[in-house]
Amino acid sequence: MNCAAIPSSLIASELFGHEKGAFTGALQRRQGRFELADGGTIFLDEIAELPAETQIMLLRVLQEHEFERIGGSGPVRVNIRVIAATNRNLLAAVADSTFRADLFYRLNVFPLDVPALRERRPDIPLLVEYFIHRYATRVGKRIRCVSRETSQLLQSYDWPGNIRELQNVIERAVIVCDSDTLSIDARWLSGRSPGTAPLASLSTGTLATHEKDAIEAALKASKGRVAGPFGAAGRLGVPASTLESKIKALNIDKRRFKVGVGS
Repeated sequence: MNCAAIPSSLIASELFGHEKGAFTGALQRRQGRFELADGGTIFLDEIAELPAETQIMLLRVLQEHEFERIGGSGPVRVNIRVIAATNRNLLAAVADSTFRADLFYRLNVFPLDVPALRERRPDIPLLVEYFIHRYATRVGKRIRCVSRETSQLLQSYDWPGNIRELQNVIERAVIVCDSDTLSIDARWLSGRSPGTAPLASLSTGTLATHEKDAIEAALKASKGRVAGPFGAAGRLGVPASTLESKIKALNIDKRRFKVGVGS
């Protein structure tokens, strides 16, 4: 269920169901997604878009394994596994009071972080091959390879739109392709700011310097804390374990940013 695709006034009914007459238009009892998924798994996409009142109801399901239908007078018990996903930084949302801290920690039992496409560049050729096959088959074309210039461009681009942007670029390239070699127009990659060099063209030393400066600034602002709602990891939008690895690799002494320690 995509939580962002349902109006906030209807999402509680969609999740938990309602009784006949609970509100205008409720002509009969309706089972919600949680009741229908009893004994199985429910996947809540864009969980950060849940309204505050629905977050409270979800928290009760996670803690008590029960809920009440809208307009209901008794609890409905369920045995269900909940998987949630979001493209937003939930720690930042907690800090901004737009997402409940207790719900975040109740959901955060087994977190899985999916890095942005720019952080897993070795996946790009595999994804390109998959999308070429998918769209070439759809339009009845036979594409055997990707031009060298296109391959380099795809690898150097930052992909701010992640997989969806890559998918759209490859689909467009397949549509206009008139040979067995795929090429793309660099102007299609609109996410790159004019005059900004791609990451692949920067030296390793330059990248490390910028990365170190950003981490140290975040540590200073969080007084040396890495994890937690107000830690450096939340400010940078990365998992705490990833940030700890970066701190170690860049030889950053996080202790000097703690209050009362160092300069």
